[in-house]
Amino acid sequence: MSAISKTVGKFENNTIKTLLEKYKTLYALNYANDVLDWDTQVYMPKAGIVERGTANAQISLLYQKFFMSDDFRRALDEANKQKDLNDYENGVVRALNRQMKVMSLPPKLIEEEAMMATEGFVAWEKAKKNSDFNKFKPYLERIIEINREKAEKLGYEGHPYNALVDLNEEGITVNDLDAIFSQMIPKLKAILKSVTDSGIFTKEYKLAEIAYDKEAAKSANEEILKIMGFDMARFRMDVSTHPFTMPISVNDTRITTRYEGINFKNTLFSTIHEGGHAIYQLQGDPDLTITPINDGASLGLHESQSRFFENIIGRSREFVHAITPMLRSKFYFLKDYSEEDLYYYFNQVKPGCIRVDADELTYNFHIVLRYELEKQLIEGKINANELPELWDSKMEEYLGIRPRNDGEGVLQDVHWSSGFGYFPTYSLGNIAAALILYKVRAENSNFDSEIRAANLTPIKEWLKEKIHRFDGVYTPKELLRRSFNEGYNPEYLISYLREKFTMSSESWKPRA
Repeated sequence: MSAISKTVGKFENNTIKTLLEKYKTLYALNYANDVLDWDTQVYMPKAGIVERGTANAQISLLYQKFFMSDDFRRALDEANKQKDLNDYENGVVRALNRQMKVMSLPPKLIEEEAMMATEGFVAWEKAKKNSDFNKFKPYLERIIEINREKAEKLGYEGHPYNALVDLNEEGITVNDLDAIFSQMIPKLKAILKSVTDSGIFTKEYKLAEIAYDKEAAKSANEEILKIMGFDMARFRMDVSTHPFTMPISVNDTRITTRYEGINFKNTLFSTIHEGGHAIYQLQGDPDLTITPINDGASLGLHESQSRFFENIIGRSREFVHAITPMLRSKFYFLKDYSEEDLYYYFNQVKPGCIRVDADELTYNFHIVLRYELEKQLIEGKINANELPELWDSKMEEYLGIRPRNDGEGVLQDVHWSSGFGYFPTYSLGNIAAALILYKVRAENSNFDSEIRAANLTPIKEWLKEKIHRFDGVYTPKELLRRSFNEGYNPEYLISYLREKFTMSSESWKPRA
């Protein structure tokens, strides 16, 4: 059965059907770039980076050339004239109109951005390995220039950063983010102080220093994936420097994890985190495949799924109970630790320099740090040369610690090699994950017992009904309103963290 015949019930308008037929070429080019990007980070010999960068750039140019062709633009213009479209059809038109803004950028800029993303990634890997910011700085300086130019070409109201963040989280602005962080950060600081004073979650465990067998960790990760219910005919897991998810299609979604050899919880929760992203993709609507709306609603909502599985489920008492016997069978050293020990080890609150290792409570401080630096870079208030010192100072301001080197500080994340406007979506994901927790508990009184029994199927079905099946039909704000009658309200996250880490439910109670 062809993709078009499968989607007849959702795409009835003949003009939209014609547009989707033409879109198949664009889909194929995106597909090719996704596979190349995955290979770049997983299997490609590093010496092949110049040729790979050229291939990625040329595919991006082909995409732009086809998108901006008279034939495709006429089809999109006709679609924009249609009346009485259904939500799916409107979603397609909205998504392609958003792409049109990006495709209207100068071809030279698109080509250079693609080249810099590929070459910058390899430069970042080398710089991080040697903890030498200067090896990455020339690439970053050009990436900043490209993104400043991109913001100007895209157009914006208010702050130039709005043009970039909107590409990742449709409808979100600097005003939204400033309001969220100004409300959230002071309250999280107060919770962190209470946790530090009590000492309950800050206890050190030798587990963080014990070396583990990588094959044992791989086996444990595979068991976790079974509990999460993956169809291995549509999914695979590999290893990379920086764990990521590549949602190539509804029938081909790939994740990576990492094996550092110590502190086994890092590989475990990297796997659960990326698995949450994969579940979102794999539970999307098959009828929307090979369309512009066959992905999640936004990066923020995608992140809500990874954080929901990693933290709210994965670090819960119930899930720790469910997986403790399995973990003891894989890691011999756990015989000396109780289930309670594992729970507090998994939930240890310890301000640290590395975002991907950060606990739930301190994680958002890492995000606001990057957000503030990105805003200033894009508006030209600071430059790349100042980043290492500014980074270290802000880390000290927010978490009271100072990175020992560039690898722990400004070089720790790969994302700046591919641009700006991405990081705030991590905090939006945490906020939405906490909102989802309160909503699912209000509708499913068995939520905790199902996790304790390692039965995630009912929870996945609920998420599919509320979020996954809509893919990119609606904007993130509209989807949250439709499914939960809410927006990105940080009070859910604040309440969740306060109750979990201080055992207090005082002050504010979310609506059921």
